[in-house]
Amino acid sequence: MHERGANEGGNGGAAQGGGARPGRLKARRVLAICIAAVVLAPAIGLGVWVWRHSPARPAVPPPKDLPVVRVVGGVTQVDVQMGTLLGEVGEYDDELTAYLRFEYLRGLQQVNAGNVLMTSREENGEPVYRLYVILPSDLLAGGAYLGELQVNRYIERFQLEVAAEAQVNEWKKQTALFYEAYNKPVQEKLLSLPESYLTTAVARFILFKVKTDRRVRERIEPVPPELSEAQSQEFAADMIEVAKFYQIPLSMLLGIGAMENNYLDVRGDLQHSVWKRRAQKGDIVLQRRRGRVLVSNYSIGPWQITRETLRYAHALYLKDKRNRDYSELPERLRPPDQLDLDHVDSHVLTTYAGLLLSQLLEHFNGDVEKAEGAYNGGAKNPNPQYAEGVSLVATYAHRVLSMAAARKGIAVSETPVQVSPVAASDGTSDGGGEAGKRSGGVAAPERP
Repeated sequence: MHERGANEGGNGGAAQGGGARPGRLKARRVLAICIAAVVLAPAIGLGVWVWRHSPARPAVPPPKDLPVVRVVGGVTQVDVQMGTLLGEVGEYDDELTAYLRFEYLRGLQQVNAGNVLMTSREENGEPVYRLYVILPSDLLAGGAYLGELQVNRYIERFQLEVAAEAQVNEWKKQTALFYEAYNKPVQEKLLSLPESYLTTAVARFILFKVKTDRRVRERIEPVPPELSEAQSQEFAADMIEVAKFYQIPLSMLLGIGAMENNYLDVRGDLQHSVWKRRAQKGDIVLQRRRGRVLVSNYSIGPWQITRETLRYAHALYLKDKRNRDYSELPERLRPPDQLDLDHVDSHVLTTYAGLLLSQLLEHFNGDVEKAEGAYNGGAKNPNPQYAEGVSLVATYAHRVLSMAAARKGIAVSETPVQVSPVAASDGTSDGGGEAGKRSGGVAAPERP
């Protein structure tokens, strides 16, 4: 054991060069450490003293253009510090559709009407209309609120944005101008507008009503088939032709169509039935009793005409064609000589609806309100509540479609309409202005 230790010690000394003894090396190391401690001790002490007695540096605040995260009452908030938080909820290339959606949003119970903005801006030489909802400063709460509107299909999409106060004030001024322009009184007849414009405008109104119908929006089974743009154009053209042919107000047709089925082609009153003296060709007999029959009498199409009313309307047509030239109607709108209750063309249904309204107007000596009520309750028992609803839709459609035409510079025949122009936004104005009060139009209430 001792020999091994001696050999290791010798090898260690040779490795250090010069054969220095281990004791001397250890002494040198201790001396070096002591010198370093003596030299550095004052500096270290001074540093500790300065650290202890210097005032604490304040925390650096985050930049003002970045959101701030807070926990308030156990709820996390991400608040914007500068500007106003907005949700862009729609972009449109035509003013009429944008305004219809604008009033629809204002009418929702979940939305504060004063927080909805309608803006206009020229892009690539064409106007673009955008809708915004003013939100609280919390990004999380704002996103959740708009997400709920999207889930319920009140809006198709949304995008969060932060806008400067001057820009928001400019958009409020634009919104007020749009609202004021579309709420001016009008007296001209819709049918006095150029047909090319009128057809497109009515088609857009129809599409708006279809898309905001509760059954379509909530996908209630059976989900009604939605109209395409081409189908809505065709439907609008049919309504215009029928209104001209029978000389009835187009707005009256628009009101009836909205009240009955929001222009959707689905059956209604499926359990409705009536007793008759005898069955006729095409009847669906449910029961026979004492020489009488109970037949199904459900309603069909966007005009919700019952099977028995179809028989009556067709008889009216056969009588009316003796005194009226039906060749003036487009061929698609002319009823056949023989009625097939199970295969009634949708175009012909519009003709039947126009004929029924024409007959009711004649029966009530031109009293539109009674004729509208009788379309639902019958000539012996006109429904005043139904007539009020039809009138609400008809007045709204008349005003909005007429003002949209006037804002495009389209001349109308009876009453000149002056409207305020809406300038393109450049974000430089610092003016204020609030939108008008909640509209009394048809966009707010929804039919169950």
